[in-house]
Amino acid sequence: MQSTNKIRLILLSLIFGISAIFSSWAQVKSGPMLGYSEMKEVLIWVQTQKPALVQIKYWEKGSDANKLLHLSSAISTQKSQANIARIIADEVDMGKKYTYEVWVDNKKVNFDYPLEFQTQTLWQYRTDPPNFQFVVGSCNYINEEATDRPGRPYGGADEIYKAIYDKKPDFMIWGGDNFYYREADWNTRTGMIHRNDHTRGQKSVQPLLASTHHYAIWDDHDYGPNDADRSFALKHTSLELFKLYWGNPNFVYPNEAVTGMFQWADVEFFMMDDRWFKAPNDEKNPAKDYFGQKQLQWLLDALTTSRASFKIIVNGGQVINPAKVFENMANYEQEHTQLLKEIKNRNIPGVLFISGDRHWSSFWKMERPGTYPLFDLTVSPLTAGTATPTPEDLNSSLVPGTVSNQRAFAHISVSGPLKDRILEINLVNSEGKELWKQRITSSQLK
Repeated sequence: MQSTNKIRLILLSLIFGISAIFSSWAQVKSGPMLGYSEMKEVLIWVQTQKPALVQIKYWEKGSDANKLLHLSSAISTQKSQANIARIIADEVDMGKKYTYEVWVDNKKVNFDYPLEFQTQTLWQYRTDPPNFQFVVGSCNYINEEATDRPGRPYGGADEIYKAIYDKKPDFMIWGGDNFYYREADWNTRTGMIHRNDHTRGQKSVQPLLASTHHYAIWDDHDYGPNDADRSFALKHTSLELFKLYWGNPNFVYPNEAVTGMFQWADVEFFMMDDRWFKAPNDEKNPAKDYFGQKQLQWLLDALTTSRASFKIIVNGGQVINPAKVFENMANYEQEHTQLLKEIKNRNIPGVLFISGDRHWSSFWKMERPGTYPLFDLTVSPLTAGTATPTPEDLNSSLVPGTVSNQRAFAHISVSGPLKDRILEINLVNSEGKELWKQRITSSQLK
């Protein structure tokens, strides 16, 4: 009799646990997702199934939640804004980790994975910068039978999200083509919202969203149609939705482009837009715009001002690869030359690039007489289909042994004393297996 009661209790607890999870999913459509982390505030993103009141409760990890509880402002989600709440946690201390809860319409939403965020550390003039780790990926395609092309599904391997989650990175950079607008999507705001919702709402990615901070740029497929450029008619709608669905800390231009930057410890990331100002690929003019002069001058000035150990330029397309194929910056001759020349002429140390787009991963090294070499880490794809290099890609700038056409992400760690920081890159496949490794020190980039 006693054993029967125990079995009943176990079954009841399982039923109530499953019910709580389904209840959570009924209230929250996707998220929570962590946006930027700064010393004085953190952004937390939540999307509800219908208009609702959303609030975050949080406390320092390991402390007594009843005594040290903080409450965010309550945000009312609205259908016109895709029922999204962008909540600021602004009662935080520097260099701390926090546990948080999501409350919808005054009811706690239960999740079967941890909800945690962190604030950045004030290390300047005090200690060496903290060690940290982050992940980079691009080209994230989620199948949807109704709008996919006929034939073999293009997307797959969503187990990659767990492989990333298992690395416990401090943050993730989404390097463009973070989802793929289809023909049914890019001509209307409704279609764009549907694609954002469909991709963001995948159950397999939710644990990663909830406890890792996220930053993003876009490339053609999450800006508009394939190879979309400055002529895309709904570019302002696309920009509106990028700002609604992502949690970047800033944008250089209030009403143009997704250009911005952020800092983590002693590393600065320059988030570039290779779509908004970009001339059509088929324009026969070597002086045609890629970043455009306004954005390019901002980048060069920001790099010149920066005192970061590593100055990482994040862009959709490849910059260092000299092959004039697809949408590499080499096709835009004058700007490409100008960018590389000015980095040298201004004597800017610490520059390297991260790119995506190509559906195969690689590492590039451009030797420059009289100064340090430039590197470009290409990481692609996450879940989209894979590809292989063209004959033109197999040039002297390609580091031997770094080509991979597996679905993969880069796991990057930064460590060491301020005067000689070490950046270690590990390319990891969807099963969590390391494919290759590269190491750069800040002293090499001077």
